[in-house]
Amino acid sequence: MNDYGTLHKSNGRYALRFERFFPHNTEDVFHVITSPSYFSQWYPFATGEMDLRLGGKIGFDDGEGTTYQGNITDLEEPYLFGFREGDDLINISLVEQGEGCRMVFTHTFNDESWAVNTAAGWHRCLDVLDQIVNRHPIKWQDNSAKLREIYSELLKTEG
Repeated sequence: MNDYGTLHKSNGRYALRFERFFPHNTEDVFHVITSPSYFSQWYPFATGEMDLRLGGKIGFDDGEGTTYQGNITDLEEPYLFGFREGDDLINISLVEQGEGCRMVFTHTFNDESWAVNTAAGWHRCLDVLDQIVNRHPIKWQDNSAKLREIYSELLKTEG
């Protein structure tokens, strides 16, 4: 399976979509995605503050002194988790598949000029999520520049 994301345009907005397969049940993967302690490990701006309920708040810190809150827009345990962060929407769905589950991760945003950097960033985050789900030590790869090169090529013909 190709772990690279794809870019789609709809109604004047852009959506980056990633798919990953995990050899674990949806309940276990959903727990890692939504547990505040795990969430803040794979989602770098997350503070670990999360009220896991529909309409609940999620705390974020941009690392430059600005803290803000998102809100949970979709929650159907153990299959769907969505939240709004500013104008952006993040939706994560899990579907049972064979001996595990498939995750579809979609980030919807307004400004296409951010697509390459955003795709590279999410790719790295989802690699860390994969490490956590599979109980491997967390290691952030120093591959941002390479991923930006790859996504510059991949996304210029899509949309």
